[in-house]
Amino acid sequence: MPQTRMKQPVDFTLCQGEHIAIMGPNGGGKTCLVDLLTGKNLLLQGQLTYDFGPGVKPSAYGNIVQLTFEDALGSVEKPYYFQQRFNSQDRDESPLVSTVLKRALASGKVSATGLSADEARAAGHGLTIEEARDAGAEDDSEFLSNPLLDTFMMRPLLNKRMVLLSSGEMRRYQLFKYLIKKPRVLIVDNPFIGLDTEMRDQLDLFFRHLIAEGNVQIIMIISMLDNVPDYMTHVVKVHDMTVSAKITREQYLSEWKNGVAFPDTVMGDASLVSTLAEKPEAQGSIISIRNLSLKLPETNRVLYGGLNWEVCSGEKWALQGRNGSGKSTLLSLICADHPAAYACDISLFGRRRGTGESIWEIKRNIGFVSPEFHRAYKENRPAIEIVASGLHDSVGLYKRPRPEQMEVCLFWMKVFGIDQLKDRMFLTLSSGEQRLCLLARAFVKDPTLIILDEPLHGLDTYRRNLVRNVISEFCKRQAKTLIMVTHYIDELPGNITKSITL
Repeated sequence: MPQTRMKQPVDFTLCQGEHIAIMGPNGGGKTCLVDLLTGKNLLLQGQLTYDFGPGVKPSAYGNIVQLTFEDALGSVEKPYYFQQRFNSQDRDESPLVSTVLKRALASGKVSATGLSADEARAAGHGLTIEEARDAGAEDDSEFLSNPLLDTFMMRPLLNKRMVLLSSGEMRRYQLFKYLIKKPRVLIVDNPFIGLDTEMRDQLDLFFRHLIAEGNVQIIMIISMLDNVPDYMTHVVKVHDMTVSAKITREQYLSEWKNGVAFPDTVMGDASLVSTLAEKPEAQGSIISIRNLSLKLPETNRVLYGGLNWEVCSGEKWALQGRNGSGKSTLLSLICADHPAAYACDISLFGRRRGTGESIWEIKRNIGFVSPEFHRAYKENRPAIEIVASGLHDSVGLYKRPRPEQMEVCLFWMKVFGIDQLKDRMFLTLSSGEQRLCLLARAFVKDPTLIILDEPLHGLDTYRRNLVRNVISEFCKRQAKTLIMVTHYIDELPGNITKSITL
C-alpha cells in the first residue's frame, strides 16, 4: 500500500549506546519507519538485521517492546466502544489492574508490539485456570516490591478495573507493563502526552535512570518538533515518507533554530473561521451543575464533593486536574454519555437534564473531541465522511449530506489543512491526521458549545499552533462557549479567561 511505503530506500542503524528521537510532522512516515524496524511491514528490498549482544537471542521478539500512539489512548481491551467504562456489565467483566500485571509478569514473554503470548490468545483479558491461579498467588511480595510501582504511581491503581482507567492512568499502566519486562530496546510514541505535570516529571526522571543503567536503548517518536529530551543522542528526521540520515541532537536543534529542519509546508488557515456568518446564539446559562457528587464503582471514593459550576454563554473555560481526577467523567455527564447524568442536577442550555429531551437534542449544539472518543472511532470511511458524521453526531455516516453540507465539511478540512486527505480512508491516516479529522468533525456544525478534551494530543508543533489558533479564532465569535482540558498550559488559547481545577 502507498501509505505504508517509503518513497526512498531507508538506511537506519541503532548503534550501541545511542538513543534516537524520530522527528517529523504528522503524516510524514514516522510510524511507517518504526513498523519497518520491528518487522511489522515487510521489506520490498534490502535487509533488516538485529544484534542485541552476546548471549542474547538475535530476534526482535523479547528484545524490543513498542508503546504505540493507540496504546497511549488506552487500547487494551478489544473490541472497544466509546464510554465503555460506564457500562456496568463491561465494567464487572473487566479484570483488575493487578491481575493483568501479575499475569503479564508470569508469562515472561513479550512480542515486538508489547503484547504477551497469553494476552494475544486471551481476548478481553480472559484467564485460563492456570493463569488465574498464577495471578491470584498468595505470595505477592516480589510483585509488590517492584520499585516501578512507585515510579509510575501504580499502587493506587492496582485494585481498579482496567476499563475504568483514565487515559493518563492507562498510559502509566502501559509503560509499567512494558518496562517490567526489561527490554533491550524500548520504542515509545510520544510518551508524555496525556500525563499531568507530576507524572511527566516522574517519567522524565525514570528515562534518565533507565539510560544511566545502560541496559536499555530508547527510540522515541516525538511530534513536538521543537523539543528533544537532552538524553536523546541522535535524531532521525522523517518527512514526506522519506527518512533522512541520522544526525546528532545538537545538529538537529541548530537546524530547527535556523528554520531549516523541515521544508515549509502549506497547512490550514485559521483566518477562514472569520468568514463564517454570525448566527443567533443561546444567551444566559449554558451549563449549570448543582451539588454534584459521584461515587465511583467498587470504591469508597467520591468525585467532585458537591461541585457547583455555572458556565455562561460566551465564557471560555480551562478544565484542569491530575490524571484520574474526573475531568473526562465530568464532560461525559455534561454530554449525557454517562448514565448517571440523568440522576444529577445538571441543566444544559437552560433545560434540566432528564425532562424529556433526547440525547440528540443535547448534542445538537455541542462539538466534542477527546482521546477516548478518538480511541473508539474505528470507522474506515473516506476522511470527508468522517467529518460529515459530525453533522448528525453519528459514528459513521448513515444519512447522506446535501451538496451544500459537503461544502461545509470541505471548508473545515481546509481550515485544519487536511482537505487533500478528503478521499483517504480514515484508518490509513496517521494518528495526527485522524485527530485533525475529528477536530473538523467537532466544528462542522458551528456549535454553540465546544468541548475539547486534550485536543492537541499527538499533533506536531506546526499543527498544534494551527489548532490553537483555530480555537482562538472560533471563540472570538459572538457567544461561542469553550471548555478545554489540557495538561499543558501553553496549549490554551489566549482568550481563556476562567478555569476550574478538580
